[in-house]
Amino acid sequence: MSHNMKDWLDDLRLAIMFLTRLPIPHSDGVVNFQRAMRVFPLVAAGIGLVMGLVQLGLLRLGLPALAAAALTLGASALLTGALHEDGLGDTADGFGGGRDTAAKLEIMRDSRIGTYGTLALMVSFAAKLAALAALPPAFVIPGLVATHALARSPLPAMAVLLPPARSDGLSVTAGTPDQATAITAAAFGFVITLICLPWSAAFAAIVATILAAAGMGWLARRHVGGYTGDVLGGTEQVCETLILLLLAARLS
Repeated sequence: MSHNMKDWLDDLRLAIMFLTRLPIPHSDGVVNFQRAMRVFPLVAAGIGLVMGLVQLGLLRLGLPALAAAALTLGASALLTGALHEDGLGDTADGFGGGRDTAAKLEIMRDSRIGTYGTLALMVSFAAKLAALAALPPAFVIPGLVATHALARSPLPAMAVLLPPARSDGLSVTAGTPDQATAITAAAFGFVITLICLPWSAAFAAIVATILAAAGMGWLARRHVGGYTGDVLGGTEQVCETLILLLLAARLS
């Protein structure tokens, strides 16, 4: 096996370990997390595929669309360990409750959830629930595959363009990806979206994702001076929610 192919397989293994709770064996070699971010959209597409199969299976059993969507979102949280939902809650608590940068970062590190985080998660869950329930069955799988792949595609670019907000934590220990990683991840997300969705919906979803990621990047720089792991997780959730709402509006 060539070194290049081994690198891609190592990246996929590491990305699956990070983005899901699947029991993947550890690699014997040196892991390269910043490089592995280039395949986040590929692993996320697999997460979207699993969610789509769950949603369609529950609908086939005769469950109401809202009940099926709620259980599908619950299954997604089990599969991913609610990794990005945790980031959204911590980001909302920190940005909403801290008086200065140090206080905001300290709140974001606190494992307890506050009022802002609770409200952000409730709004995000309710919006995704309604949007997923409104998707026509024919678009459930392609819509969820595209949504999950696209929502994770801007995260490496944010890590390239923004400085770490902390001197420690995941954003520092994981290292900063290079521009090639950011471009590759974005390309994977855009291509998967263009393959899965009608072109007008795909372009609208891509534009919405770029604007949402840019907005979250602006907020992160304004509130804490850069990005953290929670900021990236919160960005994924904002993008995921916006894309699902957009698809529900255009395809239902």
